[in-house]
Amino acid sequence: QVQLVESGGGLVQPGGSLRLSCAASGSIFRSYVMGWYRQAPGKQRELVAVVGSGGSTTAAYADSVKGRFTISRDNAKNAVYLQMNSLKPEDTAVYYCNGRVGLLDSWGQGTQVTVSA
Repeated sequence: QVQLVESGGGLVQPGGSLRLSCAASGSIFRSYVMGWYRQAPGKQRELVAVVGSGGSTTAAYADSVKGRFTISRDNAKNAVYLQMNSLKPEDTAVYYCNGRVGLLDSWGQGTQVTVSA
């Protein structure tokens, strides 16, 4: 099972940008469908973006982030990224990296993103 470690969170002003990174261990990273989820205080965890396995660039996004966020993966580096632009206060949440293949479902520990003036 792949181990996931997120980084890149922090405090940013509205309209700003952040790039989250997720480093994965394991030799079958490219087989995993990778995604980013987030959970705001008092709310359920929700899917933000997902990218297909292998060399796929097929991605899907939550309506709330379409046009602002971009997910990408680098299989050579065992990494997945989330570029977040035009950030809004409602984007404030803990962001989690997720990897799935078959019945395996791995999560990172999360990284806090706070959007505030």
